[in-house]
Amino acid sequence: MPEEAKPSVYLTFDDGPHPEITPFVLHQLEQYDAKASFFCIGKNVDAHPDIYRTILEQGHTAGNHTFNHLNGWKTDTTTYIQNILEAAKHIESRIFRPPYGRIRPAQASMLANARPPWKIYMWDVLSGDFDTRISPEQCLQNVVMHTRPGSIVVFHDSEKARERMVYALPRFLAFCKEKKWQLSALPE
Repeated sequence: MPEEAKPSVYLTFDDGPHPEITPFVLHQLEQYDAKASFFCIGKNVDAHPDIYRTILEQGHTAGNHTFNHLNGWKTDTTTYIQNILEAAKHIESRIFRPPYGRIRPAQASMLANARPPWKIYMWDVLSGDFDTRISPEQCLQNVVMHTRPGSIVVFHDSEKARERMVYALPRFLAFCKEKKWQLSALPE
C-alpha cells in the first residue's frame, strides 16, 4: 500500500465472523481506536449476521472470502466464481481475498473484469496465528519484525488461530500505537 500522510498499517482478519473471537477482536480494536478489514466467509456471515452488522456499525470494512473457504488452485473457475457470488449475497462488498492466498489467473481476471470490478487484496505480513506449530510469542514476533508503514497484516478471527491471535493482537496494537502508526481498514 502506498504510504499516507500519517504512517498507516492495514489490519485484516480472515475467516469470520466467529461468535466469540470476532467480538474479542472488535473490543481490542476499539481500545486502540483502530479500524480493520474483515474478510468474511459467506456461511459464517449467514450464521452470525448480528456480528457482521456490528463489524460494519463500528466503522470497519468487510470483504468477501468465498462462501465456504475454497482454495482457488484446487477449484475450477466456474465453481470458484459461483462460490464468491454466493458469498456476495451476504457480504455487501467488492473487495476480495482468496482463501490461502490461492487464486488462478483466470479467476483473478474474471473478478477484475466484472462490472463493477472486484478489488483483490493479499497481504505482505502473515501473522502465522493459524499455525499450531508456532507459539503465541512467535506469532507476535512475526508481525512486529515484518510490519512497516503501508503493510497489510493478516490475522484470523477463527477457532484455530484463537490462542496465538488472542496473545499477539493486543500486543501488536500497542506496538503500532507506540510507533505512532495509524491502524486502518483497507480502502474499498
